[in-house]
Amino acid sequence: MTPGPSPEDREAVAELLGRPPQGGFEVVVRNPDGSPVVIRNAPFLDDGTPMPTRFWLVDPQLRRRVGELESAGGVRRAEAEVDQAELAAAHQRYAAERDAAVPTDHAGPRPSGGVGGTRRGVKCLHAHLAWYLAGGDDPVGRWVQRQLEAAAPGRAPVTGRWQDGQVRAPVAAIDCGTNSVRLLIRGPDGRPLERLMRITRLGQGVDASGRLDEQAVERTLAVLREYREVMDRFGVERVRVAATSAARDAGNRDEFFDAAAAVVGVRPELLSGLEEAQLSFLGATAELDPASGPFLVVDIGGGSTEFAYGTTTCEASLSTDMGCVRMTEKYLHHDPPLPEELLAAISVADIHLDDVIRAIPEAPEAKTFVGLAGTVTTAAAVELGLATYDRDRIHHFVLTKAAAEDVFRTLATEPLADRVHNPGLEPERADVIVGGMCVLVAIMRRLGFSACLVSESDILDGLAMSIAD
Repeated sequence: MTPGPSPEDREAVAELLGRPPQGGFEVVVRNPDGSPVVIRNAPFLDDGTPMPTRFWLVDPQLRRRVGELESAGGVRRAEAEVDQAELAAAHQRYAAERDAAVPTDHAGPRPSGGVGGTRRGVKCLHAHLAWYLAGGDDPVGRWVQRQLEAAAPGRAPVTGRWQDGQVRAPVAAIDCGTNSVRLLIRGPDGRPLERLMRITRLGQGVDASGRLDEQAVERTLAVLREYREVMDRFGVERVRVAATSAARDAGNRDEFFDAAAAVVGVRPELLSGLEEAQLSFLGATAELDPASGPFLVVDIGGGSTEFAYGTTTCEASLSTDMGCVRMTEKYLHHDPPLPEELLAAISVADIHLDDVIRAIPEAPEAKTFVGLAGTVTTAAAVELGLATYDRDRIHHFVLTKAAAEDVFRTLATEPLADRVHNPGLEPERADVIVGGMCVLVAIMRRLGFSACLVSESDILDGLAMSIAD
């Protein structure tokens, strides 16, 4: 049942509507000054009449601006530009949310339809925007928001705020790594709305030249342009962009940061290795039971590998200069790699692990070894023989040491032309996967772990969580 409004809210809404409300409601979105923006109606008016429209836009300025959009053909444009399958699903979600508020013993007429009382298409842009501002996953509401902000770029953005003042709009995180660039968009409820990954090899040649390669920068900027379009479609208001190992080692990183800021609208942050480790720990352990701790969270990247130890918080961490791209470029020069090259890569990894044990003496005693990033998830996908990527099967898959060693032997002894045909191995990662596996097997051998809990939640999730927090 919808809780009754306060006398102040009832008076304010009556003034905004020009008449007393005829049913129960609550204010679910407010302006920063506390005035109502969106109300959520009870499913029935006081006289028992069904109320199909669950969310109403009551802010007068927004109502006027949306009315102007509708008079300029906004309804037809929205229907033409919004994906119809996504819109149909939104109508169903809206109806289900409203119907859940109907008493189970109700026997009379019931409200029907979806957003604005219709089952299909677009009837009322006001209703769509109201639901979207209140946290609804409404593609038309997102579309309306973009139109309003494009029409008045100097005006404050249309932003829904719940009664606790928390912004209810999607947030995004972008990780510009040495090997790949990834995007995560999280909804107001923390649910992932989109995850994308593109291999751009930003760190190509950085070890040798000390600079970011021009072509690698262009590949990365092209992906950032794609991600900016995706974020706009979801109505993202806040984004955090992080750059890691490759940028740390590059003398021309500021030029890349300037270009990235022009594309995304936010300048990348240069994370230290310790910040990287702590964010990885935050993202990887958020879903884990503390009883399975303490955890050793290891993020094997392209240019560096981060170690973070703790149970509910990161208690100790270390960043090391070993990763799949760095190991490949420095030590694995033949196809397939020679045995002595593999031995050299693993020996170097072992030297870095000396530093890990000195900095985190508790590391070998961790109850659960959690592995992150492309090397680890690829090893799991190859072990599972996945013809197509399946996050649900990879996330929290237990990769045994024996399985990791088997995947390592298989990939390390095959020439690249054959290696690319392994199910679960992305062709763009095939040339550096052996370098990453050298790091993974060295960790499991040296620290004595019999298994690795594979996690698809990592630094990207930590970045998004840091924005929400």
